[in-house]
Amino acid sequence: MNRAIWLVLDSLGVGAAPDAADYGDAGADTFGHIAAACAAAPRGPLRLPNFTTLGLPQTHAAAHGQPAPGFGKLPAPAGLWGYAVERACGKDTPSGHWETAGVVLSEPFGVFARAEHTFPPVLLQALVTQGGLPGVLGDCHASGTEIIQRLGAEHLRSGRPIVYTSADSVFQIAAHEQAFGRDRLYRLCELARRLLADYNIGRVIARPFTGTAEFGFSRSPHRRDYALPPPAPTLFDALLAAGGEVVAIGKIGDIFAHRGVSRCIEAHGHDELFDATLAAMAQAGESSLIATNFVDFDMVYGHRRDVFGYAAALEALDARLPELLHALRPGDLLAISADHGCDPTWPGSDHTRECVPVLISGPGLAPQALGRRDSFADIGQSVAVHLGLPPLAAGHSFLPSA
Repeated sequence: MNRAIWLVLDSLGVGAAPDAADYGDAGADTFGHIAAACAAAPRGPLRLPNFTTLGLPQTHAAAHGQPAPGFGKLPAPAGLWGYAVERACGKDTPSGHWETAGVVLSEPFGVFARAEHTFPPVLLQALVTQGGLPGVLGDCHASGTEIIQRLGAEHLRSGRPIVYTSADSVFQIAAHEQAFGRDRLYRLCELARRLLADYNIGRVIARPFTGTAEFGFSRSPHRRDYALPPPAPTLFDALLAAGGEVVAIGKIGDIFAHRGVSRCIEAHGHDELFDATLAAMAQAGESSLIATNFVDFDMVYGHRRDVFGYAAALEALDARLPELLHALRPGDLLAISADHGCDPTWPGSDHTRECVPVLISGPGLAPQALGRRDSFADIGQSVAVHLGLPPLAAGHSFLPSA
């Protein structure tokens, strides 16, 4: 009975990709810079005994030629371990996930490049008119946490939602959950998704927040992503076509525009996401794929450039890994990867173009060094082989039986 579990450590890059300079990211290294900061701080080195058993720091060392600070003596990993280079242009969440699932984008997503007066006036006017709005605020590149502090009070006073973007292919709308209304915000984002049809923007993101001008504002956990659908069938589609089941936990369903997904499980925060993954593993039958995205690495720590928060979150997830490893059954394959980097020591607040870890384990799977893989799609192709599916359009399997 073959099943697969895919965990995405959102933004945990293991060093600059070969073409990182093209993105202004030469020298970026999410894992390595977190490890270095921890080793130099009073809190002490990064402590990841279970990720070390699976090969995470070894993967980083293989990509760099030397271990990260605090990881001087590394044992041989217990599973398959290596790192992958993204073929698609960009450093987006959808492109990274889709490539892992076998669809490599040949053209990059569109972006809104201007830092101020960012969006085309015709787009904003359509959003205002069709959305019944008194106007909008923002219209710029911004950090989501910063812009709600700066414009939250004006939003409450005027009723105008906050629209902003970043270097990524996103159109984000922030509005107060109570004063503006969460459902109203979702409907507005659905409208924006339709209005952006000609701009090839990867995601529209609803960013509800709470709070007051007196005490400050904070994001609520009710974010929702409205992504373009993948341009070709993915691993998810292939498994459903073969009669299998795809369980999407957290933001996975949104990233794939809910295509190829049997059921979605909503969960917020890493512990809740982990609990949902364990519950799905206990229930899932033969020919199932359980996919979970651990978004807080990116959203809460990477974009906010919180080095030690990121480190603590890694250590907390590491501490829970034995629960999942003990829940693996014969025929289960565990794949752990990332979708891009978000180096918390890097200037700005955007993603970074990095290689990602490839960690594969399961009962009876012999350890093996995978080295560098030239596409994230090798992961999806290997999962397809494990699940007995026809070959995907991209990727080369690294499983011993392939």
